[in-house]
Amino acid sequence: MSVSDQVPVQSGFGPKSTGRDVLDGSDLSGKTAIVTGGYSGLGLETVRALAEKGARVIIPVRSPEKAAEALAGLQGDIATAPMDLADLTSIADFASGMRDQLKRVDLLINNAGIMACPEGRVGPGWEMQFGVNHMGHFALTRALMPLLEATPGCRVVALSSTGHKISGIRWDDLHFDTGDYDKWQAYGQAKTANALFANALSRRLKATGGLSFAVHPGGIFTPLQRHLPKEEMIALGWLGEDGEPSELAKQGFKTPGQGCSTTLWAASAPVLEGKPGVYCENCDIAAPTIPDSPMARYGGVDAHACDDEAAERLWSISEALLAEA
Repeated sequence: MSVSDQVPVQSGFGPKSTGRDVLDGSDLSGKTAIVTGGYSGLGLETVRALAEKGARVIIPVRSPEKAAEALAGLQGDIATAPMDLADLTSIADFASGMRDQLKRVDLLINNAGIMACPEGRVGPGWEMQFGVNHMGHFALTRALMPLLEATPGCRVVALSSTGHKISGIRWDDLHFDTGDYDKWQAYGQAKTANALFANALSRRLKATGGLSFAVHPGGIFTPLQRHLPKEEMIALGWLGEDGEPSELAKQGFKTPGQGCSTTLWAASAPVLEGKPGVYCENCDIAAPTIPDSPMARYGGVDAHACDDEAAERLWSISEALLAEA
């Protein structure tokens, strides 16, 4: 696939559609879903919507206490198991447990993430945003491949972001080993990596009819912003001087219930059959970015995030990084 495959399908849903809207009329009984970050923000709303429709939902959790508190009011077949995306051993242990317990995984939703955080290192020294957002999910998905391959028609959804427009892959300095660390460049690279991951994975699921997609959920106030000081969010135009959401945010930002809708659309929409690896937003396939458009920064997908050659190059690099870890 390439940016030329990014053709909207006029799904009938839109920016303000909710996860419940998207799944209206669906019956997910007998389906098993794994949702990373499923006890906070968008992930929590994703889990709520899936469980309401009968899916069995398993959530990897870094903090069992926080997860138990957040999930206490949800109804349905919801379970948790320990895992930390920054810890490869815990990822391997979680996946091993899933392979022992389950016969299939219908939906893998790689939802968890960190954004614009101070410089940090995880694993064998990987830059933290790349390491958690991309490599952690790469390792998890690789370890769950036997279950995904055993599930005809499985779907994997990787949460990318319009942040991919900030940076492509820094092929010569993935981990800011030689260049100065920039938290937004690091976030942009990680979100591009999420999109390229879905592109490459789509080819590896093809034999069993599986599909993978990248999604931009939209702008939403969630704990993802926890590393941003109020002053920076005011400068970005997200908050007013009073610390409350700005008019721009009120008009353009989504609620968590609306923010999970594109994830759930990508996980379930029949119209996406035969369209592997595409990048989606607002419950539709995203159109290519229109250069110099006033909305170029906020909508559409850049060519560097849906390039087959770059996707395969990143997949090979990621495999090598895992092998060396």
